[in-house]
Amino acid sequence: MVRTALRMFLDSWPNLRVVGEAADQTEALALATREQPDIILLDLDLGDTSGLDLLPDLLAAASSTRVLILTGVHNPELHHQAVRLGAMGLVLKEKSIDILLQAIEKVHIGEVWLEPSMVANVLSKMAHKKGGKQPNSEEAKIATLTAREREVITLIGEGLRNKQIAQRLFISETTVRHHLTSIFSKLGVA
Repeated sequence: MVRTALRMFLDSWPNLRVVGEAADQTEALALATREQPDIILLDLDLGDTSGLDLLPDLLAAASSTRVLILTGVHNPELHHQAVRLGAMGLVLKEKSIDILLQAIEKVHIGEVWLEPSMVANVLSKMAHKKGGKQPNSEEAKIATLTAREREVITLIGEGLRNKQIAQRLFISETTVRHHLTSIFSKLGVA
């Protein structure tokens, strides 16, 4: 119902055209691959999975797309992680529809759209890192891993190969490779 209402509203604006909507991860990846949208609106709460797990796959499937997080999840760490994974912006669902339209416009032209409180948190963390004690770098790297990436690592630890991991997690081998690339990058390993 929410997706339908949002689609109807967005389609009513002259410069916007909704090319698809997805009910699950598989549908979202297929749509992104086929349609190559300019912008994807993604929620962090996808029921049984997190939008954070889907974000790298969406960006890989639609290389020129920009992702804007539209969520009701109030977790600054998840918001920061979404930006670190490539989201170009974040709008809380409680904000007005005018804010969403402004965010879509800004993200479409390549700008970043963040809530003012999030910008303040990011700047505060940057200042703290420069002036304060550095956290354990290994712990910091591990903390950047998504839940899905942790699942992949666990299955690697069990000795499974990419194909077996893909079958166990009901994802493609390509998606497993994308997760591994992200894991290697975040952990600084080859």
